[in-house]
Formats: sequence, structure tokens, C-alpha cells
Amino acid sequence: MKTWSEATEVQPLVSKIMINSIQKGRLSHAYLFQGERGTGKSSLALLLAKTLFCEHKTGVEPCHECVMCKRIESGNHPDVHWIEPDGQSIKIAQIEELQKEFAYTGLESNQKVYIIKDADTLTVNAANRILKFLEEPSRETTAMMLTENSQSILPTIRSRCQMLDLRPLNPVHFQQQLIEEDIPKSNARLLSALTNNLHDAHELHQDESFVQARRLVIQLIEMFTRDSDDAYLFIHQKWIPFFKDRLEQEQALDLLLLAFRDLLYFHIDKKDSIVFFEQNDERLDQFILSFTEESMIYILQYILEAKRKLKQHVQPTLVMEQLTLQIQR
Repeated sequence: MKTWSEATEVQPLVSKIMINSIQKGRLSHAYLFQGERGTGKSSLALLLAKTLFCEHKTGVEPCHECVMCKRIESGNHPDVHWIEPDGQSIKIAQIEELQKEFAYTGLESNQKVYIIKDADTLTVNAANRILKFLEEPSRETTAMMLTENSQSILPTIRSRCQMLDLRPLNPVHFQQQLIEEDIPKSNARLLSALTNNLHDAHELHQDESFVQARRLVIQLIEMFTRDSDDAYLFIHQKWIPFFKDRLEQEQALDLLLLAFRDLLYFHIDKKDSIVFFEQNDERLDQFILSFTEESMIYILQYILEAKRKLKQHVQPTLVMEQLTLQIQR
């Protein structure tokens, strides 16, 4: 989303609110963008930052060509600060550093912007520090907090931000867009179920490790069809060593969720909704013999619970061990 016109097509309600506020000079001092990964939170934050600093706007649209726009795009503008998790959380030291920066007037203008990605990962101390910023807003300061889970953010922070909910993108429309960009239909179906972000979709399509991840998911399901400890051993010998960081672990569970959802759809004769497997995959007949419709509903719930535990930073090995035992019951 490079322009507000494009943003209006993807997120019409949020974009209309933002454009109205810009035109009337009534921008809030703090925004909380909430939405699933790929719904455009970072793009909207970047677009608003450019709009605030652009030297040659046309109406509300930034030019993208001036020095200000280019520096913001490259992440080198001294008055636009991006804060991201250091490891698994945003720590108080990062916020203290931000406070030092804000103790000075803007280096290139009176305006200052800070954007906090994954704001739900703020530690308690870091969140309390940010709260002081929000309680004493400066007319020249605009804060943007981005999150997939606003309920994990302190209520006192939420109450001081204008909350904007970004709706999930239409997967059918996105799938067609991928096909038009020469991604095979079978891959486009899966990618559109995993992400709404065009760049992420292309990266996954070209990533050999994604092919291997898909293969490991199928192998794990095969292990579940056997009456043995094979699945438990597989988790320790193959799964955990391959999926190392949190993003990879969450993506692995997303793939497993889609695979079991496909089995359920196949079981209830909704074959047109299958995205993980090929619709003519012979393994589908074999797999559904091992799982009843009722058991697959429970398995989907177990996987969703495992995803929640990863978000809460429960040790990944423990999460997968428990999930394996639940599925094998």
C-alpha cells in the first residue's frame, strides 16, 4: 500500500478514517493498529509517517520522491523511530533510549513519530514507560502501535490510543493475484491461506525450507496414523531441530492446522476448500481412515491451543510434546 488510494481498496474503513483526520488536521496523538499478519499495519504506519513529513504532498498523498519520503522509506529519518522486539519482547532499555531521543526537539522538523511493532510483546516495565508518553502527549508527537493481539496490551494503553481494526484480506482475491504473478494454483491456494502479504507469499514460494516444512508436516501426520511412539521421536529428531525460531514454529503449526482442516473438509466432502493437499492426493484417503470427524475437530482445537501457548512463550518442545500426546489419544 504505497498510496491512500491503494489503502482504501485494501482497508476501506480504516483508510477513510485516516484520510478524514489528515484532511481536517485532527490526527490523534496515538494509534493502535490491530489486525492479522499481512493486513497492512506496517504499510499504513509507513504511509502515515510519509504523509506527516512529505515536502510535496498532493492532497493527502505523499510524493514518495522527496528527501523526507525516501529517508522514511529507507528507515533513515532521524525523527521517525521504529521499535521492534529485541528477541521475544520489547524491553525497557529500548523505551528508555526512545525517551532520550524524544528529550530533544526534532532534528529536521518539530514533528516526531515512533512506531512500535508487535506492541503486545512490551514487557510490563516497558509498557509502563510508554504509558507515560501517552499520558503526556505532545502536539508534535505521533505514536503508532502495531499488534495482532490488542487484548495483550495494557488496558490503560489501549484507552489512550485510537484503535483501528484492520480486516482480514479476501483470500480468494489474494489467491487470484498470486496466480496472475505466475505462482501455480496449488501453491497460491496454500499461500493465500497462510498470509495476506504479497512479499511474504513470494518469499515463501521461493524458499526451499518452506517445501521441506510442508514435507515434515505430511510426515508427522503419517506418524500419527501409526500405533507407536514414532510421532514422539519424530518431534525430537526432526521437528524441533528444523523449526528453530518462534516465527518458524508458528508457521509450522499453521501448516499442521491447514493440513488437518483439509482432512476434515475431505471427510465431509468439501474438497473444493482443500488448500494444503492437492485435491487428488492419494494420501487423503489413507489419512482419513485414521481420524474420525469428531477427532479431527478436537485436533484442530489442540493445534490452536498450541499456537496460543507459543504466543505466551511456553517452551516450544513442551508445546509439541503435549500436542503430540493429545493427537495420539
